[in-house]
Amino acid sequence: MISRNEEYKLQVTSSRFQGFRSKVLNFKAKGPATCNLPRHVGVTRRLKLATRFTVGRLPFAVSRFLIAYCLLPIALLFTGCYSFKDIGSIPQEVKTFRVNYIENRARYINPQLSPQITDKLRQKITGQTRLTGVQTDDAHYDINGQITGYTVTTAGISNQQAATQRLTVTVHLNFKNNLDQTKNFEADVSRNFDYSANLTISQAEAQLNETIIKNVVDEIFNRIFSNW
Repeated sequence: MISRNEEYKLQVTSSRFQGFRSKVLNFKAKGPATCNLPRHVGVTRRLKLATRFTVGRLPFAVSRFLIAYCLLPIALLFTGCYSFKDIGSIPQEVKTFRVNYIENRARYINPQLSPQITDKLRQKITGQTRLTGVQTDDAHYDINGQITGYTVTTAGISNQQAATQRLTVTVHLNFKNNLDQTKNFEADVSRNFDYSANLTISQAEAQLNETIIKNVVDEIFNRIFSNW
């Protein structure tokens, strides 16, 4: 059995709850500016309610704009990470290519260069164009090249001593377009690679090998497909 005193307390509590509930419902309907919540409702709770109901009452067009505005930086980030060079100038009739073995004819021969440059160039053309690699004489694009330069010079001096050495790799490129002979050309492409003078050439090659291969292949690729 509930005593009269306890029954009275339950009635008061229920009445207060119903009053608070009606004020919250009024807050939903009219917005935060026209509703006075009880004093015991904290500031944090008031802000949460105001934010929730205000955003919920925004027009659909405004909500869509806010979502698009928030997603824009993410879209730009991925666009920057996955951008490719414009190689859309390849004529539609060109379907195949051949990369012949890039021979090393430099005075100093790095045995890693020829096989790696040849292989990486084939992979890059296959991966970033629609062309199909073949090993026949009737390839539409026929690519030949020789490593003609592999030289080391001093690039920086400190306290009258060499501080930085520069390795220059040069490839002579011979490009043939078997569908349009007027597009044939020969050109030299080269890249510089600096390293500490405290390293021997063998140590520098070990550190720079991947960078050398990637940059030289990029130079050849750009010269053929971007005409840089």
